[in-house]
Amino acid sequence: MQLAHVAIDQLNISAANMRHSKRAPDISDILPSVRARGVLVPLLVRPNGSPDSFEIVAGRRRYFAAKTVADERGEAGPLPCAIMEDGDDVDALEASLIENIARLDPDEVSQWETFTRLIKEGRTIADIAATFGLTEHLVKRVLALGDLLPKIREAYRREEIDTETMRHLTMASKAQQKDWLALYADPDQHAPRGWQLKQWLFGGQSISTKVALFAVEEFPGLIVSDLFGEESYFADADLFWQKQNEAIAAKREAYLEAGWPEVVVLEPGQYFHSWDYEKTPKRKGGKVIITVSQRGEVEFHEGYLSRKDARRARSNGEADEEAERPAKPSRPELSGPMQNYVDLHRHAAVRVSLLDHPGTALRLMVAHAIVGSSLWQVRPDPQRAANETVGASIAASRAEIAFADKRRGVLTLLGQADDDGPAAGGNGDDFALASVFARLLALSDDEVLRVLALVMAETLAVGSAIIEALGNHLGIDMRVNWQPDDVFFELLRDKEVANQMLADVGGAHVADGNSSEKVKTQKKIIRDFLAGENGRQKVDGWLPRWMKFPVESYTNRGGFRTADQWSKVRSLFVSE
Repeated sequence: MQLAHVAIDQLNISAANMRHSKRAPDISDILPSVRARGVLVPLLVRPNGSPDSFEIVAGRRRYFAAKTVADERGEAGPLPCAIMEDGDDVDALEASLIENIARLDPDEVSQWETFTRLIKEGRTIADIAATFGLTEHLVKRVLALGDLLPKIREAYRREEIDTETMRHLTMASKAQQKDWLALYADPDQHAPRGWQLKQWLFGGQSISTKVALFAVEEFPGLIVSDLFGEESYFADADLFWQKQNEAIAAKREAYLEAGWPEVVVLEPGQYFHSWDYEKTPKRKGGKVIITVSQRGEVEFHEGYLSRKDARRARSNGEADEEAERPAKPSRPELSGPMQNYVDLHRHAAVRVSLLDHPGTALRLMVAHAIVGSSLWQVRPDPQRAANETVGASIAASRAEIAFADKRRGVLTLLGQADDDGPAAGGNGDDFALASVFARLLALSDDEVLRVLALVMAETLAVGSAIIEALGNHLGIDMRVNWQPDDVFFELLRDKEVANQMLADVGGAHVADGNSSEKVKTQKKIIRDFLAGENGRQKVDGWLPRWMKFPVESYTNRGGFRTADQWSKVRSLFVSE
């Protein structure tokens, strides 16, 4: 018997499995455990006629549970497997594996303590793996918990920190772990968790090394990995984009040298909609379209012309000669005009009926906003930060953390509880649209409205007039969601504004007495008032005019976009 990790797409159910059937098994009892900790007891497998293919002899339910989690998260990790050899007894092997796993401590921190003690006694990783029936990969994962600060390990043992948060913390330096612990221990602060923690660690933008076109080992900047060595990210996003763009440019040149007439690189975030193009070979003028996502992923679409260009090419006689044309396909059941006739009549009947079913229309609209279609394109605001410090401030803010928590609740309604990205912004896939619509039909009106609210919140444009209109209509008090942080004071560099802020918190006499002082000194006095330090009377709940709804300016110099946006809509929401 050999223990190894095997990719899930290399596994299939053996007909010899005693529970083999076409119907998926009931996995409700083990699914929560697999979601939280993964598959611990190895599956029993044997080669299936190929070195890269294995059939499952025992462990079918674990396999289906792992597939379910992989579908939920959009990614699948390899599964621990015991690869049988000729003469191995299935029942004896499975009983041995289960017995070994049963000897393990129930939580990973206790396992780490046990494994560490064994290492000090001279045991190797291979010895420990054999003793407990684990793969060496799993043993290394548990041992790597030693890279976390003790207080974090203990919080994880007490289940106060979820697995996703713990894994992201493993990418943090010791200094970042200490900073996070300080937020975690402070009842007035909100320590970022899950997806927000990753944003906090990377200053608002985390880019996986998996998307790099260039050789990752040649990257001159810092690469941060989680303690399991399964996920790694570029710490310097600007340097990544420099190298990625160089690689894209090199790939473009290679395409041109290979004879492609044109290679088009779309703007980052711009989608390639296949319905806007016709598949066209290189010899007929087909182009290469390169798309780049905001997360750095690059896709190459070879041999396409826009439908307009394809029609023009045909009309100019650039199509192949009759002899070169492919064989004529068999005649379809409906002619083009008949298909059009059927489609239009069915469309007319459906849409007139839809007017009498506003609840269904609401769900359909939400599904379109989430997934998109050939007629819909809805994009979430990317929340681009000007620099890393601004990104870190946003990621750690109360509002952003609370939003992430509420988003997880809504995504659970959609069956996407483990997704860490926005709900909106799909690529217009018809099947995905129907799937989301079916899910929404099963929800109550209140639940659908929660989904709608999330989609609308994700697609609000930063710095727009509608933000100002909503803030005033909803009566938002920024004190609930924001307080002055180090980044705010670092960005405050205008002496006139700083002096007026000092007047807000300390009074005109204090501001006048320090009007000639440097900005740094005036900011220090403001912070003393806010903290009640150095003999200053503590001021609670201070908001700079910039943060209020409605917004106010400190000067008449102009150039304050937020105030300009409010001035456009003020008369619609405020009675003069």
